[in-house]
Amino acid sequence: MEPRIQYCKTTDSVNIAYTTLGDGPPLLLPPPMVWGHLTLEWTFVPLRDWLLRLAESYTLIRYDPRNSGLSDRGVADSSVDAVVRDTESVLDRLDTRDATVFAHGGWTISSLVLAAKRPELVRKLVLYGVMARWDDYYEGNQAQVIRSLLERDWRLFRETLGGAGMGWSGMSHDWAQFVAASTTHEDAIRLYNAASTWDASPYLGDVRADTLVINPRRGGRVLGDVRGAREVVSGIPNARLLEIADDHRQFFESSALGTAIDDALGISSVRTLSEERPSGTAIILFADIADSTALTERLGDAAFREKARALDEALRRAITSNGGTAIEGKVLGDGVLATFGAAREAIACASACHAAARAVDLALHVGVHAGDVIRESNNVYGGAVNIASRVASEAAAGETLVSATVRELARTSAGVSFEDRGERELKGVGERVRVYAVRWREE
Repeated sequence: MEPRIQYCKTTDSVNIAYTTLGDGPPLLLPPPMVWGHLTLEWTFVPLRDWLLRLAESYTLIRYDPRNSGLSDRGVADSSVDAVVRDTESVLDRLDTRDATVFAHGGWTISSLVLAAKRPELVRKLVLYGVMARWDDYYEGNQAQVIRSLLERDWRLFRETLGGAGMGWSGMSHDWAQFVAASTTHEDAIRLYNAASTWDASPYLGDVRADTLVINPRRGGRVLGDVRGAREVVSGIPNARLLEIADDHRQFFESSALGTAIDDALGISSVRTLSEERPSGTAIILFADIADSTALTERLGDAAFREKARALDEALRRAITSNGGTAIEGKVLGDGVLATFGAAREAIACASACHAAARAVDLALHVGVHAGDVIRESNNVYGGAVNIASRVASEAAAGETLVSATVRELARTSAGVSFEDRGERELKGVGERVRVYAVRWREE
């Protein structure tokens, strides 16, 4: 259910991509990941699931600001007034009034200016990580250091800011890759140079919308607490402050912070994937570290476990990024088990898993099978799970084998080829199973 992209034009002739989803009162959501990309964001499963839940209660309005995503790039003006025009153009095109606006980080500044300048457009503001001025987000001279890093090394800037903004969590590298696809180095410099002048403080007294400021407490983070939160709340006639511990996860994931935002927006609490996905057919991926016993002997217990833990985190990121669900209740040696809704997702995940293993000088056996499973308390059961494990055990180090069932499901959609490895007798499986080795196009 990817978004249907439409376009409108700002008063300074910039084409802005936007989309709507759901049916209900309007909820405007500026980019929750700093830069926007309406279609690429859809591949982040926790974010996608959260957007779908928002759309159960609201008409969700999304857009890519100038110089990002599917909107016009290379636009000279990135002032706060300019990005406010982006938002105005979308709301005016949709003839939307009295919207709820949920904004985060730098986009809280433009949302405050919008609410002050066009009060008829904004009924309620929910602001997470609010700032009156862009540089309020940084401690000491960090703003200058960040901008210097941006100018000197685009890749290091993305990785550093992703880690700093997410507490060096599992999604920080994914965020860095997302930014690379969502904007250019030149446009990122343009935004940061302009943003240093963004200032909502002169407009606070003119904001009439009901305003909730959610301030994350971030002790020990590279980027300090949002120091402008109390200034914003004291300057707006109808505002209140909610301070809550930030557990270093994105707000759209299951956490105390996510629950607070859900409550503020009036939507149901985050549901686990095991509650949302009933028993039935699934694509099952099993990945196991190759030669783990020999590696433990060679490296020692502590060194091997450190490598294995780092790889486990990377594998879970790969699973989530490709639309899968890691099965937490299933611990099988040095492996991970995951389920997917589509064979192509599982095969894409397998490729990402092998890359993650190579990055820490390890190799994986990966097997993929499709069949009926029984789900209970984030665990899966059934003969199909056993077959996936056995198919993985047949794979060579660094190889992915799939069953004939998966090959039929994915042969026209996964962008790979399959090499027939013949029928195999699998332990605990009554019938022989034909397996295929996955061959990616670059091989």
